[in-house]
Amino acid sequence: MPRHTTVFERLAPHPDLVEDSLRGTRPSVFWLDDVARTTSHESLVGTRDADLTVVGGGYCGLWTAVLAKRRDPASRVVLLEAETIGWAASGRNGGFAEASLTHGEENGLARWADEADTLDRLGAENLDGFESDIADLGLDCQFERTGNLAVAYEPHEVAWLEEMEAGELLDQDAVRAEVASPVYAAGRWTRQDGALVHPARLATELARVAAELGVEIHEHTTVTGLESGRSGPVTVRTTRGAVRSGTVALATNVFTPLLRRARLMTVPVYDYVLMTEPLSSEQRAAIGWRNRQGISDLANQFHYSRLSADGRILYGGYDAIYHAGGRVSSEHDHREASYRTLASHFLTTYPQLEGVSFSHRWGGAIDTSTQFCAFHGLARRGRVAYAAGFTGLGVTATRFAAEVMLDRLGGADTPRTRLEMVRKKPLPFPPEPFAKIGIEATKWSLDRADHREGRRNLLLRTMDRLGLGFDS
Repeated sequence: MPRHTTVFERLAPHPDLVEDSLRGTRPSVFWLDDVARTTSHESLVGTRDADLTVVGGGYCGLWTAVLAKRRDPASRVVLLEAETIGWAASGRNGGFAEASLTHGEENGLARWADEADTLDRLGAENLDGFESDIADLGLDCQFERTGNLAVAYEPHEVAWLEEMEAGELLDQDAVRAEVASPVYAAGRWTRQDGALVHPARLATELARVAAELGVEIHEHTTVTGLESGRSGPVTVRTTRGAVRSGTVALATNVFTPLLRRARLMTVPVYDYVLMTEPLSSEQRAAIGWRNRQGISDLANQFHYSRLSADGRILYGGYDAIYHAGGRVSSEHDHREASYRTLASHFLTTYPQLEGVSFSHRWGGAIDTSTQFCAFHGLARRGRVAYAAGFTGLGVTATRFAAEVMLDRLGGADTPRTRLEMVRKKPLPFPPEPFAKIGIEATKWSLDRADHREGRRNLLLRTMDRLGLGFDS
């Protein structure tokens, strides 16, 4: 079968244009630079007693702490963060707040068909609750209920869009009237199932509210282990102290789990992002995008883009880089080859923006699971709950995970805790070197599918049948 070239190969810009766009780019996270931190939290020294200890100061840990105090204002809640609030994935993601808990309808149907309707309903309720909490708590995080726009470049992707049921199908003229990209062949706009936020502001605002509710927050506090007997409190050990508490919620995302049973459940996959300078009024007029939807495409190696509040374009995705051994390290936060690829694809998508400069470039690790969305667990005789594996879908799904952990720690029987998605664990990743071999083979297969008009090879079809997820 002849190789099908993608639009990014057929219409690639001149390399000089790519280099010019990147020339003044800062290796820094725009969202974190855009937040003026006025509050810091002292590291933990000594021993504390608590009703609930939360490990992790990203979205999942922050939502857990806030919701715990809203459920029981008298409870003693301590939150421990190894670095600073929101410094990892919660401060550097794209800011897409989606209703889906399963990384899309297709993934949910493939794994949990019997409860797909329930998952859709709970996901919609979670996004509505997310929006209500932002308003009720006064979170200044630039929330916009814009919906999502899925776009197609190639004829086979148009066919996929036509098969979907949710949202409004846009033909070529209609999608380009929304966003004036000459490579968009069709789109589907789902108006209610997505929103945008400022990622770092969401994290810092959740921390502010948590502290106001009485949560004791400690930054620069590395947890070294958990100690527990058959009953009684669980002791969370840190480098300079400890917290004894009746229950513990682990929200450590991509970092090494404190529970051995969870250590093969995720792998860190690095994703990279570019952010433009603010567009001029002429550039804004040339591109349209008046409805400010979050955009993603249907390729296996997909891109995502959005507008910021000050009129920049964030553009990321495509590459998914796994480093052998699964080590999370700041040395992986930048990758020049990925930035050049993204800049080239950006100029193919928006050629009328030739001459635009990127102000920021950054990357970060995504906690990827084999079911392509979060998993949940209990340990230490029901006294320790955990959630991880959000696979790039954590902005709103972490709020749902926080509710699940609190339900389970409280022994509550709820529609959330009864879900098969919550009760069943995903298949673990194999140990090295098999993890590296398998992930690279899968990435090669996904790229090949994009060059074969979407046709999936035997490896991808087998993974589909086994319910193993991996995407770029």
